[in-house]
Amino acid sequence: MKFLTGLFAIIGLLFTSAVIYAWSAFDLGTHIDQVRQLDPKAKDVYTHMMTTLLETGDIGKATVRKVRVDEGITPDEIVDALNSVATEMGIKPVGDLPLSKEVELRTGKKQPYVRVLSYCNPAIAIKMVEWSMAYGAYLPCRITIMQDREGTYWLYTLDLDMMIHGGRQLPPDMLAYGNQVKKTIYTMMDKAAKGDF
Repeated sequence: MKFLTGLFAIIGLLFTSAVIYAWSAFDLGTHIDQVRQLDPKAKDVYTHMMTTLLETGDIGKATVRKVRVDEGITPDEIVDALNSVATEMGIKPVGDLPLSKEVELRTGKKQPYVRVLSYCNPAIAIKMVEWSMAYGAYLPCRITIMQDREGTYWLYTLDLDMMIHGGRQLPPDMLAYGNQVKKTIYTMMDKAAKGDF
């Protein structure tokens, strides 16, 4: 019990120190009005990002969503499922980069499977960049199929909550567009990971 009490005391001290450091380092006192203008879910977005970053030290892991593909599903089946669900949900396949195959052709060496697929709903995309040109960096939406050292396949995409909730609250129409894109991409990944199409 003493150990747990001591542990909680240390955690509390570290948390308090982190808050004081953040407050002073980022001079949050002078920016409190801007902080209050952020989307109500921004805190959750950045807490998740910082927790993952501190645990792994990898900003890539902190800013993506990944889904493990069920065993026995082949890359071709994953691609077919992604494209089928995309069509069903009104988003277009707009690019296909068979990265590992390209490297194999250039080097003659077998590579772990990596393939980048791009998708876009042009009507939504144009609305997003009209709202903020910076959203162009999120275009097109990408889902990467990757194989790890054990041979397991994974699907990766950007954490779209950052785009939707990471700044000031979006106006209702932009929020609806952002949530529609997120739902579409995440549904594509979840279904493809199970071979469901």
